[in-house]
Amino acid sequence: MKIAISSSGMTLESDVDPRFGRCPYYIIYETENDSFEPVENKSGQAAGGAGIQAAQMISSMKVESVISGNIGPNAFRVLSAASVKIYSGATGSIKNAVEKFKKGEYKQTGGPDVGSHFGMGRG
Repeated sequence: MKIAISSSGMTLESDVDPRFGRCPYYIIYETENDSFEPVENKSGQAAGGAGIQAAQMISSMKVESVISGNIGPNAFRVLSAASVKIYSGATGSIKNAVEKFKKGEYKQTGGPDVGSHFGMGRG
C-alpha cells in the first residue's frame, strides 16, 4: 500500500508536518517493501489553492492513504473524492507515524479538522 505523509523534511527522521497543503515535502511510503521517496510539495507556496493542488498531486500518484497533522476542507474534499483514506492528528517522526499506521493505531478522519488557509496562519 502506498501512503503519503506530510513532512518537514526528506527523511524518515523528519517530523510529520501539521499542514497537509503547505508542508514542504511528502514522504511517499510503500508498505509492501518498506521503501520511500521524498517528493517536494511545489504547491506549498501558492497564493491560494495549495490544499487542492497538493491533494490532486497526491491522488494522481495512486496513494491509498494520507497521514498528516491536520487536513483542511478543500484537501479533504479532493482526497475523499479520489477515495484516498485520510488520517490526521499525527505528530512526531515520519518513521513513528508509519509504525503507528502499520499497527492500526490511527483512526480514519471523518472530516476536515482545520479551516481554510490554516497553513497560512489565518485558519
